[in-house]
Amino acid sequence: MATYAIGDIQGCYTSLCNLLEEIGFSAARDTVWLVGDLVNRGPDSLIVLRWAKAHESCLRVVLGNHDLHALAVAEGYAEAHPHDTLQPLLTAPDCDELLVWLRHCRMAYGEDDYLMVHAGLLPQWKSAQVTKLAHEVEAVLRGADYRAFFAHMYGNQPDHWRDDLRDMERLRLITNALTRLRVCDAAGVMDFGFKGKPSNIPAGLMPWFDAPRRKSTDKTVIFGHWSALGLMLRDKVIALDTGCLWGGQLTALRLEDRRLFQVPCAKGDSIDMQ
Repeated sequence: MATYAIGDIQGCYTSLCNLLEEIGFSAARDTVWLVGDLVNRGPDSLIVLRWAKAHESCLRVVLGNHDLHALAVAEGYAEAHPHDTLQPLLTAPDCDELLVWLRHCRMAYGEDDYLMVHAGLLPQWKSAQVTKLAHEVEAVLRGADYRAFFAHMYGNQPDHWRDDLRDMERLRLITNALTRLRVCDAAGVMDFGFKGKPSNIPAGLMPWFDAPRRKSTDKTVIFGHWSALGLMLRDKVIALDTGCLWGGQLTALRLEDRRLFQVPCAKGDSIDMQ
């Protein structure tokens, strides 16, 4: 019996199958944590979601920005991007069933000493607070008025935490931090323009996990989202997006002993955005 955390899949189903074979995955025995971005840009989002839903009893899944984008596109509140690969999913006979399942996934998941999110945490947030904030968004996504959330989800403001935030501004900020954050300033003001390597971060900004006085250091945070960061295994911070979609690797970490498993991007899974 083992628990494996797996980085961003983004529709790379063949690579996922190769990784599951590499770790000797057994649905009857093991648990898999998925850090979000199950879908989009890779070729097989539909098959990935079908696999995930079929294995939901042994999965712990948090939503990523591409997962939320897929939901917004399906509801007509966002335009598909030129490099999106969502059409097979959106036209599948079981699309509605799969998207309802996706909409009921978590925004953050905590167990024992681990806390999993897709992108990042603001320095003001305590670990115990994160799952409560995530639940605010989860409750709306699972509720009758979820379409109103997608109608107002996009936008970069507000860009910093305030305890008095309310309504959609509060939900948007929580969503942006959990699914889009890479860098911020020392006060936790988020910047969404930078997507590159840590060595190229503009002056005055820093990776969210290096923000001074970050209050979530009592837990080991597992995240993905930042492919240019790549694999990072610190004592209290684990980054697992190793850029499979870009021809890199798909990565799994066994949480019990921190053993690393990786497979190269399978032929046909990578994309060229040039």
